[in-house]
Amino acid sequence: MMQLEQELKNNAYPGRGIVIGRSADGKKAAIAYFIMGRSTNSRNRVFVTEGEGIRTQAFDPEKLTDPSLVIYAPVRVLASPEGQTDIIVTNGDQTDTIYDGLSRGLTFEQSLRSRQFEPDGPNYTPRISGLVRLAGGKFDYCMSILKSNDGDPACCNRYTFTYDNPADGEGRFLHTYMHDGDPLPSFQGEPKKVAVQGDIDSFAEMLWESLNEENKVSLFVRFIDIATGQYETRIFNKNQ
Repeated sequence: MMQLEQELKNNAYPGRGIVIGRSADGKKAAIAYFIMGRSTNSRNRVFVTEGEGIRTQAFDPEKLTDPSLVIYAPVRVLASPEGQTDIIVTNGDQTDTIYDGLSRGLTFEQSLRSRQFEPDGPNYTPRISGLVRLAGGKFDYCMSILKSNDGDPACCNRYTFTYDNPADGEGRFLHTYMHDGDPLPSFQGEPKKVAVQGDIDSFAEMLWESLNEENKVSLFVRFIDIATGQYETRIFNKNQ
């Protein structure tokens, strides 16, 4: 099991990242999503709340040059009349695609069949997504990555990972890039097994302090009580 602190401190540019897992005491579902940026357009963002989720927003609207891949809702929540709650977290507007698909009875994987990696060659940034499902006092989650075939945009490689009844203190970490580069190399392999330790404040502080100071932009962390559905959220923005 990897330590997130060291994993982040040793990588100056993992890009965008999703962490999902269960708290060490077994009572909370933990979700984290962060964004980083190298360009002025990417760095000119903040997270703001929107309903039970969040969206990205330009910190300085006059500096926003292209909103297409930087302005979106990373987190949305879908609740069913039967008491099931789905929390969707992604690095793009596929959040809406998943939300709409689940609303129409599609699965997480089926919903993403209409999408592929971002059209930002030569990087072809992977689309990473996560789904946390809470129902009847139980918790499971899925993660997905859609990426080019080693930089070849003619082929989209699709991977979905499902975790039933996650172990206490254990999570998975999926991010867009292996490390900094030009072009940026896409993430490879399974989502990394990482420790989920402490309460929401210590966990969030650890993540924020471990991200590269120059490149980090924003961080969202949520701990959800698996039994009751009540949650706490923390948001960090470098631009204040």
